[in-house]
Amino acid sequence: MDVFALTRTLIDIESITGNEKAVGDWVFDHLRPLAEEYAGTIERIEVEPDRNNVLARWGEPVVTLSTHLDTVPPFFASREDDEFIWGRGACDVKGIIACMIHAVRELLAEGRRGFALLFVVGEERNSAGAYHMANMPRGSRYLINGEPTECKLALGSKGALRYELIASGRMAHSAYPELGESAIDKLLDALERLRRVAWPVHPVLGPSTLNIGTIGGGRAPNVVSDDARAELLIRLVDDPTPVRRAVERACADLVEAKEQLCIPAILMEARPGFETTVMKYTTDIPAFGGAWGKPLLLGPGTIHVAHTSQERVPKAELLKATGLYAQLVRQLLEEGKNEA
Repeated sequence: MDVFALTRTLIDIESITGNEKAVGDWVFDHLRPLAEEYAGTIERIEVEPDRNNVLARWGEPVVTLSTHLDTVPPFFASREDDEFIWGRGACDVKGIIACMIHAVRELLAEGRRGFALLFVVGEERNSAGAYHMANMPRGSRYLINGEPTECKLALGSKGALRYELIASGRMAHSAYPELGESAIDKLLDALERLRRVAWPVHPVLGPSTLNIGTIGGGRAPNVVSDDARAELLIRLVDDPTPVRRAVERACADLVEAKEQLCIPAILMEARPGFETTVMKYTTDIPAFGGAWGKPLLLGPGTIHVAHTSQERVPKAELLKATGLYAQLVRQLLEEGKNEA
């Protein structure tokens, strides 16, 4: 099965976060003959009931190629034209899985060992699979994480700091607002303060950015609201401490700010022979916590169409990424050999 057919087969197995079992089982069955032929090992690693990571190894892994099994909703099946393969997960993440598998086939055919494939659940929601593997390191010195980077090696990726803002007030008839206290007014005032914050700027990763993702509250048009809420996500580029302080100052005396998630920004290194870029999204890399080695980030496709109804991956990039993964593994194996 060539990389195009493998990509389409994987796309057509629905694997929205929480429902990864079918695709995980398929990948396990697909890799098992490869493990047997080249004296490797393969295992399912349970994260939660019916949610398994898949790990295949050939020798003690110096390098681990890893990406996730899950996609965002809604599912839609694959199709292709002369230039692209389309479908949910085409670039995020089924095409990447296909490229990694084909790169490993190429490396094994050359007689190489010392690498692994690790496919994890839950990246699109909470990185459950990666956090689970952070407690099960296997000695890998390098982790090549797969996400859409347009076949360029990422020098860094932004982090994420997520908050829920909760405003409380006192209900009253809207004809007599002086008898109440509007939670919505408090929330709007806090959000306006946040929009005026000068967020940090990093020389490599660029500016930190604020997104007000959801807003809700109130009872009726003729009732002064007693409750209002909003969800924020701030893309981190450096130490989250000053960002937290800015949020606290903006919300003081108006709303309660509950931190929901903090994923740090990550800086990575350039490698000889690879074009570089900077990615604004977050990945599983922080969840691994360094337990699977020094991270690198590379993959086919653009994040600009991931998570959209127009998700697709260029066929040319699937071929290119397969070669780049194999090239990077060779390079890292040689470095690992020299360091041993």
